Amino acid sequence: MLTNAKKMIGSLTEIAIALLALAIVASLLVGEANMAFLGDVVGNITGLVTELGQAGLAGLIALGVVLAILQQK
Repeated sequence: MLTNAKKMIGSLTEIAIALLALAIVASLLVGEANMAFLGDVVGNITGLVTELGQAGLAGLIALGVVLAILQQK
């Protein structure tokens, strides 16, 4: 039961990452003004990276934890 839940969460995460990549590409191709239903995807990611950069060591550790979680299979 727990393994099925982990597989489902992993699949949902993969779908979310694919949708995020699609939103980034679509936003860059047609512009933010034409993507009102997705919002400012590129701006949000840029803001997140800026916040992590300003956080110094804590931001670097948080980024490392997120990357480690995403790379687990």
